[in-house]
Amino acid sequence: MLLLHPPNMEVFAIMTLPIRIRDLGVEPGFLPTGRLNAITDVPGVKVGHVTIRDGDICTGATSILHCESQDLWLKARFGSSYVLNGYGQVVGRDWLQESGLMNGPLLLTSYFGVSALLQGLNSICPDTAAHGYTHHLVAETWDGWLSDPMSGAIQPIHAAEVIANATSGPVTEGCVGGGTGMSTYDLKAGIGTSSRKVGVAGEQYTLGVLVQSNFGNRRNLMVDGMHLGRQIPHDIVPMPERTQVLPNEDGSIIIVVATDAPLLPQQCEALSRRATLGLARTGAMANNGSGDFAISFSTGNMLDVLSQTPHHDLKAVPAREMNSLFHATVEATEEAILNALCAAETTTGFMRRTVHALPHDLIRKAVSAQKNRS
Repeated sequence: MLLLHPPNMEVFAIMTLPIRIRDLGVEPGFLPTGRLNAITDVPGVKVGHVTIRDGDICTGATSILHCESQDLWLKARFGSSYVLNGYGQVVGRDWLQESGLMNGPLLLTSYFGVSALLQGLNSICPDTAAHGYTHHLVAETWDGWLSDPMSGAIQPIHAAEVIANATSGPVTEGCVGGGTGMSTYDLKAGIGTSSRKVGVAGEQYTLGVLVQSNFGNRRNLMVDGMHLGRQIPHDIVPMPERTQVLPNEDGSIIIVVATDAPLLPQQCEALSRRATLGLARTGAMANNGSGDFAISFSTGNMLDVLSQTPHHDLKAVPAREMNSLFHATVEATEEAILNALCAAETTTGFMRRTVHALPHDLIRKAVSAQKNRS
């Protein structure tokens, strides 16, 4: 069974949105959020999902677009990335670092779907763009615990579908898209997002984060400074018994940071580094078997990929004014991970394995107890 998430705003109007961390009384950080508290609060940014659920299959793909589809391949944004621990892959990252340019979509998926999506991107990328220094960006995390790794469920056609499904509206979180089979801190997780509004050098900008979250040992989970993972014993909420695959604390996360503040590539890389501080605030340790990747881009400038003349009128935030963007990145990354946990549902997949959802009542009780102590 293939579940798509079409670009239909009427659908969003009648959907019951999943629980988010703020619904449970936790407000990470102090900066104000955007209207949707999502990466799509950044003007021009779109997100789409393809979700594939069928018995032993729990997988999918997520797209992040930096502009309208007609400009997607031949227009570029400044971008960069950072690797905290490299047990994973982001195809196309070398050219992103070399050129400082991001054109085409960014796709997130399962380790087992990377090659299929690359094939699909090659089939839909215009020839002019393919010869104009386009290197497709596809990032992965491993979902082989809940999804049959030999199923070949992700097909080349899903590249076009996940791009077509991208919208600028609310972002569905939890067990959707590339996050369908992902777990975090031994609890079900997946896709999460958050945003912040910041003032920079007298101008107002938006910064948003989206994560595909799949890492961590439960005992390390922290929520707004509370050691929550220690309050979720395995006899109350069972933990996956991963004796034949990766240890529980290993895994991966892809963090995508977008902002309309005009930034140069090295400034985007600085945001990517700060994103890992938000990761750490949830209790992450960047274990040896974890792939911790952050990719950042700015919509503040748009460049013609095929231009043979100098680019004029480029804008950039002064280096000394970057601090508020750093703060926003840390806060939004932390909240996006917590939203991925809160929105996810208990899931049974491959070989009848089950990963349980984060108990919402436990968070409410912990928040209430903390308020009573203060």
